[in-house]
Amino acid sequence: MKITFPHMGTSYIPFRALLNGLGQQAVVAPKCTQRTLELGTRYAPESACLPLKINIGNYLEAAEAGAEAILMAGGIGPCRFGFYGYVQQEILRDIGIDLEMIILEPPATGWGDLWKKLSLLTNVNRPQQVVQALRLAWAKFVGCDRLEQLSLRVRACEARQGITTRILEQSLERIDTAHNVLQVTKAVKEGIKELNSLPQQPDRLVLEVGLVGEIYTVLEPFVNFRLEEQLGEMGVLVHRNIWFSTWILHHIVLSAFRARQTAHLCRLAEPYLNHFVGGHGLESVAHTVQFGRMGVDGIVHILPFTCMPEIVAQSVLPLVSEGYQLPVLTMVVDEHSAAAGIRTRLEAFVDLLANRRRMGEHKLRHGESNIDLVSVGLTGDR
Repeated sequence: MKITFPHMGTSYIPFRALLNGLGQQAVVAPKCTQRTLELGTRYAPESACLPLKINIGNYLEAAEAGAEAILMAGGIGPCRFGFYGYVQQEILRDIGIDLEMIILEPPATGWGDLWKKLSLLTNVNRPQQVVQALRLAWAKFVGCDRLEQLSLRVRACEARQGITTRILEQSLERIDTAHNVLQVTKAVKEGIKELNSLPQQPDRLVLEVGLVGEIYTVLEPFVNFRLEEQLGEMGVLVHRNIWFSTWILHHIVLSAFRARQTAHLCRLAEPYLNHFVGGHGLESVAHTVQFGRMGVDGIVHILPFTCMPEIVAQSVLPLVSEGYQLPVLTMVVDEHSAAAGIRTRLEAFVDLLANRRRMGEHKLRHGESNIDLVSVGLTGDR
């Protein structure tokens, strides 16, 4: 079966390996472009959030490449993500695109249904092949995350702008073409060595920013206007709170133990927010607190327009900002957002953080100062 899936950052690398290893034919949609967005917004409801629209565009482009089915994750709680697969399937049917939708619900909703769906993906006879496919995919998930995490640190001090991104892309290509775990390990080691050997600017003022928000807008560079690259090239070290490997581990593998995870996040988020609100709303507040304790210079909070869980987080973050004397830049994106507007706001925010760093204000904590901070909200350049 020819199976496609939503395009989100580097996730296509391990997903391609997994499906091919299970005896299926992975059809990877092209990387998200303006055409992808236009296709999605043409057929999706105007009030739908941006990730759903981009996904529709992914599926249509994959259908042009011969895809027969879609692999999609499900969800639980007060977030529309849990309905994505079903709504998207109806939209595709309405426009005459008949793709089978395979929705992998988290184990918390029932192990039986999950195993049934997983069996549809397996087209090999030996259990050993399934294990090998899972091991290879997991190695690629972890490898991609390790290289991306290192690139965030290296890019902030790179001597030649753009070289970190180029080396990262070459390393990710080697991971993508690796046929076994040993080759993945070798590709990751080579990538780490190359990134660590890049010329640096030792005297550069490096700011540190925590990046929080809805998972798709955090991880998909087309949607967030290559936010991490832009900040890195401005001399900002970005600390991201969401990684593919940890999301897979928590959302799919450990979902049945969600109560324990939520309790840990609630301890971080108290007294600002102490219960699950769907999506990554609680995580956004909890990790902002965590970044505040780390002493970062500021927070960038990114979310799709109309995203309910992140709107809840957005209403809480000014309290965290005041408590930790931590500037927060909120960026709301939709199909009307423009690169120039995003760039202008990022530059202004970085200037604000640089001025505070020079004056030493970023070291001040709750109870040590009554300096008023700015929480900047963007409306998606509507």
